[in-house]
Amino acid sequence: MNRGESLIFGLALAAAACALAPLGAYAQSQYPTRPIRLVVPFPPGGVMDTIGRFWAEQVGPSLGTIIVDNRGGAGGVIGAGEVARARPDGYTILIGNTSTQVLNPAVMRRPPYDPVKEFVTVDMIALSATSIMVHPSMPVRNLKELISYARANPGKLSYGSAGAGTVTNLAGEMFKQRAGGLDIVHVPYKGVGLATADLVGGYIPMMTPNVTAQLLSLHRSGKVRILAVNAPTRLKAAPNIPAAVEILPDMVAQLFSGIFAPAGTPKAIVDRLSQVTRKALADEGFQKTLIQSGFEPVLDSSPEKAQRFVDQEHDRLLPLIKATGFKID
Repeated sequence: MNRGESLIFGLALAAAACALAPLGAYAQSQYPTRPIRLVVPFPPGGVMDTIGRFWAEQVGPSLGTIIVDNRGGAGGVIGAGEVARARPDGYTILIGNTSTQVLNPAVMRRPPYDPVKEFVTVDMIALSATSIMVHPSMPVRNLKELISYARANPGKLSYGSAGAGTVTNLAGEMFKQRAGGLDIVHVPYKGVGLATADLVGGYIPMMTPNVTAQLLSLHRSGKVRILAVNAPTRLKAAPNIPAAVEILPDMVAQLFSGIFAPAGTPKAIVDRLSQVTRKALADEGFQKTLIQSGFEPVLDSSPEKAQRFVDQEHDRLLPLIKATGFKID
């Protein structure tokens, strides 16, 4: 091969490399070029569905069409498992939470996915505190009175949750333990709606749901009585309701919600999703919407900070899970 042929051959190789190598980077820089599927691993109408739809609406102008796909079942396992097995291209993402990323893998005997190995954490959106709520016929006005009543009536009280293995179930077991080992029976429901209906109807005396605008409205109307919220501080939406930590140290049982993607999703796409989430949460109108709905927006986050928070929640909750024998099949 003479010098001229070598030059032509070299240029051809370079052209081929230029044509092929940047394709992935170009696709990432143009992301997204088609609709994004946001999997909500819970039925419509719940906390995660509400936050997911708020997020999708807020980031729509930056990301284009976002299809919210409710894939409920097995406490979030079915939907989360689908995303774990999805192609890591940024077009199938998960709005995950404490249940999907911490509780389910820890309490299931045979978890169908590994949240550490099969997901990358994108960013946090909001925190949703659980609460300790009673029917107004209960002769208690605050958490101290409830604890005294439960001690005086072992085995006669029951609390409803959104289902076995959920953060609402964990909140009930945490309350029993933190209060010195109360004997209160757990009544699992298939969703918070059914449990709420039974609490309002007086069929159960107590419930440990996530705080929502609907429940705050029921509290204000006197149909239920929220004795405490299980958050580090009182909620902005209800500053008159005490935080349980005011009398029970570390009585924090809250649901984090955030965006997660399949492991292997390019960093450029993860960063893009995080950036639009940060932009959305900087909007005061979006903050107000979340707060009025009973949620606490996470204003300072990033993929790295979000992952640290998930890890901290895992380390904080795992000892409780082991101590209570908190398991589901």
